[in-house]
Amino acid sequence: MSIILMPTPHELAFHLAQKAQKKRISLNWTQQTLSLRSGVSYGVLKKFERTGAISLGSLLKIAFALGELDGFQNLFEIRLTGQFSSLDDLIESKTKEEKERKRARGN
Repeated sequence: MSIILMPTPHELAFHLAQKAQKKRISLNWTQQTLSLRSGVSYGVLKKFERTGAISLGSLLKIAFALGELDGFQNLFEIRLTGQFSSLDDLIESKTKEEKERKRARGN
């Protein structure tokens, strides 16, 4: 079994901040320029790029100014992949897995 490590919320926030900063720089915008174009204060923008901490509203304004808002529209959509056509199929599969598991006996 392979283990998939998911980033923590803090790590993901910091990663998003780095991506936003790279996009800003690729547009040849200063922090002040992005602040003016997004309506997010300069101080909030600086803190975001340094730490990843930001409110959702401010993040959406920055994403809009950078032309990257479209990814947020599908953020919480349910995606079924592969063999499952419904949530019930997924639950049934997990229930079968649990019933089929065998435990080692200690001596």
